[in-house]
Amino acid sequence: MDLRYEVIIYWSAEDQAFIAEAPELPGCMADGKTHQDALQQLETVMREWIETARDLGRTIPQPRGRLMFA
Repeated sequence: MDLRYEVIIYWSAEDQAFIAEAPELPGCMADGKTHQDALQQLETVMREWIETARDLGRTIPQPRGRLMFA
């Protein structure tokens, strides 16, 4: 399974955890006590996101790599 999506990891003071997001997969995020925990959890959530989209016949975005913001 292709998981070459951009990942953003940041600290959430409100949650007291690191949050990892895959912006190209709407709503795909996870948390963890460390960067590594958050990333591991996100990889699981990404696989589940893709599997669910396939099961529902929805389009799965192709990884774009680095997103550029102006």
